[in-house]
Amino acid sequence: MNDHLTIVTGHYGSGKTEFAVNLAFRLKREGNAVTLADLDIVNPYFCSRERKEEMTSQGIRVIVSKGADSDLPAINPEVYALFEAGVCGIIDAGGDAVGAQALGRFSQKIKCIPYELLCVVNFNRPETNTPQKAEAYLRQIEYSSRLNATGLVNNTHLDHQTTTHDILRGAELIEELSKITRVPVKYHMFEERFSGRLELPQAQQFPMQLYMKKPWEF
Repeated sequence: MNDHLTIVTGHYGSGKTEFAVNLAFRLKREGNAVTLADLDIVNPYFCSRERKEEMTSQGIRVIVSKGADSDLPAINPEVYALFEAGVCGIIDAGGDAVGAQALGRFSQKIKCIPYELLCVVNFNRPETNTPQKAEAYLRQIEYSSRLNATGLVNNTHLDHQTTTHDILRGAELIEELSKITRVPVKYHMFEERFSGRLELPQAQQFPMQLYMKKPWEF
């Protein structure tokens, strides 16, 4: 996976940051030199930079940009390190079409290296609760980022009230979205407590820990 870039996008509340953080830990365990860049300069909440200490302690380099909680939102120029040889990079992009605009300035460099642009979808969110709504949102992100989506990630959940029904319903809907957009399904995300309980393709299963907890859960 070194010399490879994974860009994670998705609507606010989709779980894109949870996916990005879990992916960073997974790739590090596999022996990759992982660098994660937080490019979300729109939303100051539930950003991957909140887990910087944990990731750094595991040898993951974390590049932090000044986000919406700053007087002058700005992208850290260290992001250019993602385009260097020998790097397994992850970009946690802004959670909407406006946030995806930050990717646009790097689109030419991104297109010169192997990359994936993964869109995380939670079909329990009102803005993406149908394949048609999710497609419209996906196309906005593609337009703003000047990049094409390469994979879909199902993360249909209701936080701690999630059931297997939610995950499997999301799996059906994301397959429909895949047919509409011709973008393949990459993963089905779910908490580790659901491992072994879901009839989903093994290669697409992405069990995860919950790192992005609400303030009142700490």
